[in-house]
Amino acid sequence: MSKVANPTKVITGSQTRWSYANVWDPKSINGGTPKYSVSLIIPKSDTKTVTQIKTAIEAAYKEGESKLKGNGKTVPALSVLKTPLRDGDQERPDDPTYANAYFINANSATAPGIVDVNCNPILDRSEVYSGVYGRASINLYAFNSNGNRGIACGLNNLQKISDGEPLGGKSRAEDDFETEDNDDFLS
Repeated sequence: MSKVANPTKVITGSQTRWSYANVWDPKSINGGTPKYSVSLIIPKSDTKTVTQIKTAIEAAYKEGESKLKGNGKTVPALSVLKTPLRDGDQERPDDPTYANAYFINANSATAPGIVDVNCNPILDRSEVYSGVYGRASINLYAFNSNGNRGIACGLNNLQKISDGEPLGGKSRAEDDFETEDNDDFLS
């Protein structure tokens, strides 16, 4: 495991679940610039990852004080700024996927590197979908744009650890059909 020297960079734990995984093709949201993105669902029991993210948010705040200050006289307190770590129990109480978990939305203008558990590149798009479990390399940074100020989350790379139940209600073709060796439709 590599040591992370950058205080605003975090590698999430292996029980992080990926949702809204737009990691193969960039997607435009509300007519904005197309970006690659994923929502990372982090179990509240993964206190190591949660603590690292909170520490990285504070580091991004300190690093970005001049940007956050903008034309104002003072830097707004971190507590009043938009931050990316959100509580699934509070913000998505009706969605069992987010129960007892935090989530953070990460995005990037460039495609993330995607590897398997052995760090081999994943090229088959069907291997990565909303619902898999894996690590994510993210970085936190301050932003001040069009009157909005806060801390955002950038997406660097992804490592798939294991399959999970697909999210979003779409089933996989191999789960919908069974092979029928003795069914000879020509006879």
